[in-house]
Amino acid sequence: MPAYFIVDLDVHDPAGMREYLEGVPGTLTKYGGRYIVRGGKFEIVEGNWQPTRVVMLEFPSMEQAKLWYHCEEYKEMKAARFKAATTDVVLVEGV
Repeated sequence: MPAYFIVDLDVHDPAGMREYLEGVPGTLTKYGGRYIVRGGKFEIVEGNWQPTRVVMLEFPSMEQAKLWYHCEEYKEMKAARFKAATTDVVLVEGV
């Protein structure tokens, strides 16, 4: 069953974020991950959530998603993201 990382990203260091964005795609494929949404236009239709930039990643399973999130290949890039942006991230199992 697929799993999805849903991310609300507020970038405060665009140069640092570029480094992150250049490196991440190469780490996804090993774990079956792919971008579904990558900062496209959005519209709030209900509720009070005020996201800044929405990103959504799809993985074949929760297990693969967690393996990617905690893998060595992503560790350094994740640290770069923490420095360049404030994020809210949820991992949710699909149907």
